[in-house]
Amino acid sequence: MIEGYRFTREVTSLGFEGLAATARKIEALGFDGIISSETAGHDPFFPLLIAAEHTERVGLMTGVAVSFPRSPMAVAQMAWDLQRLSAGRFALGLGTQVKGHNERRYGTPWTGPPGPRMREYILCLQAILRTFQNRDEPSFFEGEHYRFTMLPPVFSPEPIEHPRIPIHIAAVNTYMARLAGEVCDGVFAHPVCTARYMREVMLPSIEAGARKAGRDVSEIEIIGAPIIVTGRNAEELREERELLKRRVAFYASTRTYARVFEVHGWQELGLRLHRLSLENRWDEMVKLIPDEMAEEFATVAPLDEIGPRLKQRWEGILSTINFPTDFPLATPDDEKGAREILKALR
Repeated sequence: MIEGYRFTREVTSLGFEGLAATARKIEALGFDGIISSETAGHDPFFPLLIAAEHTERVGLMTGVAVSFPRSPMAVAQMAWDLQRLSAGRFALGLGTQVKGHNERRYGTPWTGPPGPRMREYILCLQAILRTFQNRDEPSFFEGEHYRFTMLPPVFSPEPIEHPRIPIHIAAVNTYMARLAGEVCDGVFAHPVCTARYMREVMLPSIEAGARKAGRDVSEIEIIGAPIIVTGRNAEELREERELLKRRVAFYASTRTYARVFEVHGWQELGLRLHRLSLENRWDEMVKLIPDEMAEEFATVAPLDEIGPRLKQRWEGILSTINFPTDFPLATPDDEKGAREILKALR
């Protein structure tokens, strides 16, 4: 993994009116990057356009953009323009999403297993980006799901100063982790991935993919978005713990994440929670989550202790920690706390 921690913060659910000021604040506080995800109904690329205009140093990354509803060419064009505008600070984070969301929310056909399709998607995207920079020597690609065999000059963008755009993919299961190690610049671990699951399942898979490609695993950035449960006082911490149990109940009921729960020996509880979720019995599900289970999925501590606790849990596993949008930065005390947390982690 890349030596030394890097720190990013998500901005997607913020209103666009305050995004420029927040981007400047994130940079001033010493964060290394800004991440924009596809939540709260927002496109993940647009907020980075605003952030690029109002910052000078921080990296900018989609974390993540859902790939299959967007063609590789459409994504390549957006990535190229953001890389040009930001003077080389952009990185592309992609994810597959699950079948139901692709078909029922995005209206996108689900054509076979997502892993092999994502492999083709990345190879096709990389070929397009190479061709954008070297139009006289095009790098075409043909696969089962994607093909890129034409780029007339009128549709080709101009070469740019920083043509290498890092590509990261979201991963929970082993195929995507191996794929990241083999053909990508990094992996974006889902928040459901516990420290134990990362050590026992994800990191060995990333290393296996890197070995297959003749790469050193130290070249692969490991980005995580650990669930952070904190508060300024005991009451805030208690409320956040309750929200944590609701979130863990949702994860446990989702079959896509079953492998994580199996590693911890909670597969039977996961199956029970899945059955209850089909009956919409969410309050009952929350009551089934024991404290020790919830705390495997989150770093829990008062605000003034969260930095050392994050370091204790994630050191040697993650190279980049992403802080969520709701991590407090609103007041001068919040800003002071954020600086102290980053200092403790570094």
